[in-house]
Amino acid sequence: MIDLAGGNGAERFAQLALDLHDSGGVEETVQAVVEFAVQALNCSHAGVALIVGGERLEIPATTDPLVAEIYALQVDGGSGPLTVSMREHSITRVRDTVLDDRWPVWAAKVRELGVRSVLDMPLSTAGGTVGVLGLYSADPDAFGPDEEAIAHILARHASVAVASARHEDNLAQAVDARKLVGQAMGILMERYGLDDDRAFEVLRRYSQTTNTKLRDVAAQLIETRKLPH
Repeated sequence: MIDLAGGNGAERFAQLALDLHDSGGVEETVQAVVEFAVQALNCSHAGVALIVGGERLEIPATTDPLVAEIYALQVDGGSGPLTVSMREHSITRVRDTVLDDRWPVWAAKVRELGVRSVLDMPLSTAGGTVGVLGLYSADPDAFGPDEEAIAHILARHASVAVASARHEDNLAQAVDARKLVGQAMGILMERYGLDDDRAFEVLRRYSQTTNTKLRDVAAQLIETRKLPH
């Protein structure tokens, strides 16, 4: 475990911040987080679960397939520390899956996977919880106050980085959509002698009539040179 008070610990967190800033997208960002977690904390495995579309849970990064299996147990069963941490925006710790009786079915299955202690840390921004950082250890009571403090700092870094990466992804998608619509409008203007306002109105009408996103209508026109039926 890294020493928070030591210069080396501060340098490693500074380097992590730079790595997260340089990550190419959400998946690269959270993968950097879980890899750092295993190096910095007393854990055997780590993973990140993110809320997508306001309700769906996605597992974009784990250090081991075992973590995805632990997440799946809770998503399918609807019970466990992950769901509590996400719902209540709280840190949830399981000191020992042998002794903890809050989620007996989940605990029994997790023990079979070789996990004895768990620390789930919410990833929160001003807009709410965006996901959970999960830390897992084969040792009982592996996560004390020091590990929790480090995990909290790591989660803060991760929350900001995920929010930033998602914002950049959304901007990139918006720019891409504008490019597609512009190309499609150009095709209509050239083929039918339309001005740009009329070309856009044609695309918009087809989008509404077919209940298809405007960018998808544009992409189909570019690819097939035909509007959707």
